[in-house]
Amino acid sequence: MTIKVIFSSLKWLDSRLCWEVTISMLGIFILSCILQRFANKQGPMLWPVLGITPSLFLHFNNLYDWVTESLIKAGGTFHFRGVWMGGVFGIVTTNPSNIEYMLRSKFENFPKGKYYRERFSDFLGDGIFNADDELWKEQRRIATSEMHSRQFVERSFQTMKDLVHQKLLKLLEKLVESEGTSFDLQEVLLRFTFDNICTAAFGTDPGCLALDLPEVPFAKAFEEAAELTILRFLLPPFVWKAMRYFGIGYEKRLKEAIKIVHDFAEKTLARRRNDFVKFGSLNDHSDLLSRLIQDSEPDKKMQFSDRLLRDLCISFVLAGRDTSSVALAWFFWLVHKNPEVETRILSEINEILGSRKSKINEPRDVVFTSEELERMVYLEAALSESLRLYPSVPIDVKEVKGDDVFPDGTRVKNGAWVFYCAFSMARMESIWGKDCLEFKPERWIKEGQFVKENQYKYAVFNAGPRLCLGKKFAYMQMKMVAASILLRYEIRVVEGHKIEPKLTTTLYMKHGLLVTLNPRLVANE
Repeated sequence: MTIKVIFSSLKWLDSRLCWEVTISMLGIFILSCILQRFANKQGPMLWPVLGITPSLFLHFNNLYDWVTESLIKAGGTFHFRGVWMGGVFGIVTTNPSNIEYMLRSKFENFPKGKYYRERFSDFLGDGIFNADDELWKEQRRIATSEMHSRQFVERSFQTMKDLVHQKLLKLLEKLVESEGTSFDLQEVLLRFTFDNICTAAFGTDPGCLALDLPEVPFAKAFEEAAELTILRFLLPPFVWKAMRYFGIGYEKRLKEAIKIVHDFAEKTLARRRNDFVKFGSLNDHSDLLSRLIQDSEPDKKMQFSDRLLRDLCISFVLAGRDTSSVALAWFFWLVHKNPEVETRILSEINEILGSRKSKINEPRDVVFTSEELERMVYLEAALSESLRLYPSVPIDVKEVKGDDVFPDGTRVKNGAWVFYCAFSMARMESIWGKDCLEFKPERWIKEGQFVKENQYKYAVFNAGPRLCLGKKFAYMQMKMVAASILLRYEIRVVEGHKIEPKLTTTLYMKHGLLVTLNPRLVANE
């Protein structure tokens, strides 16, 4: 009996001791959280050991809104750190002065950086989208020269026009024939821009816009490679690197997708090389790959290896595939929500068409010229306003090369990450005024003319030396598609369809854009 009492007492003491230890540890944890929160009162909670990571996962489904709220509370800039031993720390900012300092004034001190390049290296290699320093400068110089050449500009516009009228509009016409049937407009637009950018980059049409909407392995693999690569930014290096080494999980799928993309690019490159050898020239080709092959011959100043040519063209496709199509999807949704904007766009289009010498009987007969598209000031304003509210690249990042101090006094150390969030900038009264949340194309027009905004306040096309090379091309493409569709159809988003952004490198609509189209039988007066 005595022994039982003793053991019973020991058991009670042991359980009580465990309970007290648990309570003490919990108390220490809560206290550390409070201290961390106090230390980081200008930003989100930084948890012990895990840093900002738990907060990211808690707000995963509304990450952009949560980051925006955090930035507003913090006055535009806050510090963060990742998982202990993960090596990730830095700031998030929306301050235009900070962004100008980083993207222009101290450009050399804020490169893409090794952490960014390391995560994209398997997919993009040393392509311009993933390069720094002299390698980037050389690719930028050559790409600028080729993309601004008269031959490339004229051929690109013709390709775009052909795709719109021979494929996109015919596909929409087929979809409309199934009366009452809804479809994902975002998916259709993605197919259009992918065919368009592949034709411009590789001189090859993948055929995504065929009437039967086929599944194209290269297009599917490209999308998967882009989406899976972004997961490397959400996991510590020792996790995703281990998964890559053992070929497990999403890293296995990523490797397979990248192989398909690279195989396509390398086979296309080999065919073009053979054409050059066979015919002695590629002057009848205007795509970027052909121009680069032609200009990288021994008697030319530029020398690019086949691998670098592959990487450059893949970067070109990545930059042009998603951005315009996603921007158009958000534009059509906003126009649907704001019918007065649609009325003004149609009025402008018909005024321009009214100045033509020949009479137009039906919208289906209209093929816009580049000069007519350039005259569409209000349409450009509406597209710019849509991009302001829903930038195709909502967040971008740079790495700090050496200790520095931003104009607002924020200090950053070597190796830090600096994220700037264009999505959040659009929602800050301090930047865009009290009407910042409104879809207001008029803010871009003064005395009937389109007014360009400060690129560091409106950083949706990047800014400074890395300003998007295809910005003019993108606007022309978006105008052509928007004007051609709106002139012919009324777009109605399916009632009850949920619209929210998806967490990827590009601001996709998570559930697509489910719409129905109603034909405009006669030209609007």
